[in-house]
Amino acid sequence: MTPPLHHPRFGPLVRAVVVWATPLAYFIIDTMIRLIAGLGNPGPEYEDTRHNAGFWWVDEAARLLKASLHLERGHFGLVARATVSSQPLWLVEPQTFMNLSGKCVASVARFYKIAPEEILVVHDELDLPPGEAKLKRGGGHAGHNGLRDIHGQLGSADYWRLRVGIGHPGNKGEVANWVLKKPSADDRIAISQTLDRSLKALPHLIAGEIDRATALIHTSKPPRPKPPRPAPAAAQAVQPAVGDDAPPEGDAADSARR
Repeated sequence: MTPPLHHPRFGPLVRAVVVWATPLAYFIIDTMIRLIAGLGNPGPEYEDTRHNAGFWWVDEAARLLKASLHLERGHFGLVARATVSSQPLWLVEPQTFMNLSGKCVASVARFYKIAPEEILVVHDELDLPPGEAKLKRGGGHAGHNGLRDIHGQLGSADYWRLRVGIGHPGNKGEVANWVLKKPSADDRIAISQTLDRSLKALPHLIAGEIDRATALIHTSKPPRPKPPRPAPAAAQAVQPAVGDDAPPEGDAADSARR
């Protein structure tokens, strides 16, 4: 029997399919997430601050996966192992403070031979408003000190990031204080809703189904509420009779302004 690759009639078609499918298979395998790192600062004084949005996400992921985070000093952070579809998944929360996050991420990645493209880093994002999240692979650190250190420690920027919107204070000089403060009640609700929605993509991230994960995570800005219709002015409902003295124009304008 003639092997399919060398069949005189179907061989070219089979070879074309193999050539097309092989890179795709490698891409799918390469994008399976094996390590998820949530960024933040350790200590109760930082627990509820905006900069700890990554910790919030990983805490909830560990709960959903029934995994227990525990301190591993050799890896400079809290580490948990979960088993998903017979494959190990590592969850970490660096305990080195934000500026040295890469020590933990790189240590776990090297020990378990995890490539940068198999890593997802969850972090707070100033350039997105509360209620939004974006998934991306690669790119710069945009001034985020946690990402900056991960870049340096991994020697690569080719890892995945889940950017959780915390909003911007509007003034660059206030950013340091902004990220280290608690969000308002409304912002915390919006961020929590974003975390819940993005966590629904966790099975797809682990399986390497990035398109499906992106569809669940990415959101558009909520529509702005329409301004209320102005109530009809009472003065407009009563027209002065012919011959009556109408009020001077200035008085009506002043009343409207007050």
